[in-house]
Amino acid sequence: MSRPVIFDLLHTLLDGADEERDRVVGEMALVVGVDPAALVAAYHSTWRDRLVRWDVEQTVRILAGRLGGTPTDEQVTRAAAHRRALARRALDGVSAATLEVLDVMRAAGHPLALISNATSETAEAWPRSPLAPRFDVVVFSCDVGLAKPDPAIYRTATDRLGAAPAECVYVGDGADGELAGAATVGMTVLRTTEHKDTDPGWGGPTIATLGDLPGLLSDPVGPGSASRRRSATGPTRGDSVVEQAG
Repeated sequence: MSRPVIFDLLHTLLDGADEERDRVVGEMALVVGVDPAALVAAYHSTWRDRLVRWDVEQTVRILAGRLGGTPTDEQVTRAAAHRRALARRALDGVSAATLEVLDVMRAAGHPLALISNATSETAEAWPRSPLAPRFDVVVFSCDVGLAKPDPAIYRTATDRLGAAPAECVYVGDGADGELAGAATVGMTVLRTTEHKDTDPGWGGPTIATLGDLPGLLSDPVGPGSASRRRSATGPTRGDSVVEQAG
């Protein structure tokens, strides 16, 4: 069987829409009656809670309250809807080229999984996205109460795939220490810089575009080979783990 491939979502399969996210949160602040810059800062500082604990309405209520706001239920609902619309736009923005890569990989027999540090509105929007039917397993941090790089979230995905971590290839941009986390559990790790060069210090193999992935996986030498590691940026973080997983 072809090796299972596990993807990150934001900055890997699609653009993270970082600037738009801040703009939308600023607009939400006006809805609930708090300072836009303060709410943007509060969103950034509470990212871990938003990934594993709070849904979108809880986030709005808690953060507005901390900033001195007293939003009504109707205001919270309107602000939350604004954030949900952003999540739908982000997922719908996946490129045709990325979808084609996923289709090629599925046709080649690769089981596909997703592990995403994602807030609840992304998980809610996922089933209607063009990405959803292309994945066999999806693990969102907000659903399982775990976030990368916790080893347990990677094992959740591999257990659902029915595969050992060492059989799997992990592809991500490197946010939240995800590459080291995947390597720690024994996966072969590939960094992608297509949307963002998030972890330039990573020493394992790197691809510039997801379009390089099918050919790399079909190479009999494989993405975790010594020759490919030597062609990467150097034998730094994660190199020994890639050797074990290759």
